Amino acid sequence: MPKSDFLRRLARDLLRADPRVPISMSNSSDPYPPEEQRYMLTRRALEMMIPRGFRVLIVTKGALVARDADILSRGNAAVTITITTLDEGLARRLEPGAPPPGSRLRAIEELVEAGVPVGVRLDPVIPFLNDDPKEIEELIDTIASIGVKFVVTSTYKARPDNLKRMKEGFPELAERFDRLYRIEGERIHGYWYLRRELREKLLRPVIDVARKRGLEYATCREGFRGPEWFRAGSCDGTHLIPQRIPPRKVDGKLL
Repeated sequence: MPKSDFLRRLARDLLRADPRVPISMSNSSDPYPPEEQRYMLTRRALEMMIPRGFRVLIVTKGALVARDADILSRGNAAVTITITTLDEGLARRLEPGAPPPGSRLRAIEELVEAGVPVGVRLDPVIPFLNDDPKEIEELIDTIASIGVKFVVTSTYKARPDNLKRMKEGFPELAERFDRLYRIEGERIHGYWYLRRELREKLLRPVIDVARKRGLEYATCREGFRGPEWFRAGSCDGTHLIPQRIPPRKVDGKLL
């Protein structure tokens, strides 16, 4: 269910917010769940933020974001869409309930056509599932051909809860996941990471193809350093946000 009194609270918070600081919608929950079709809270929030000159980054797996291309294209807004595979059967198992990859690609095309900058999050790359170099190349080629300029990527990071779900969803890989993460992996910030050399191997195809296709790329969550692993204006895609509307002022103060 929607949060109680969400729009009134947002209006109050926007009066105190600095419009020069990017607003990410949303890293904790998707701003385009199926309920958005009915409640339109994300759209109404954008209608409040965009005219005031707020800088907005949409982070979503939802194809419904294309519905709001008319608003996003007029303001300081960019979109990053998660696509981890073009295999629709695998996508259903990895992301049950999320729109299929084909729908997200069509959403990207609509956004790009409307003039909205779009990046893709190929995140996470998971061993044995979506790490095939040829399939990664096909994915990068596809998004580059429809106007995506930036790709951010990362390997799967395991915690007890999500690792349990992964093993339940892919029981045939349960022993291998345990070995790679719990036995051979590294414990970093409360997560099990794959060994560094394996993480580099998994992400190398993404970076190599992105570079060949002229895309910007980032792997910030891995902690890798240097232009070999990072060539973009930001880690998350906020550098894609255009400056179309200056921040609105009242009595000399930014709203």
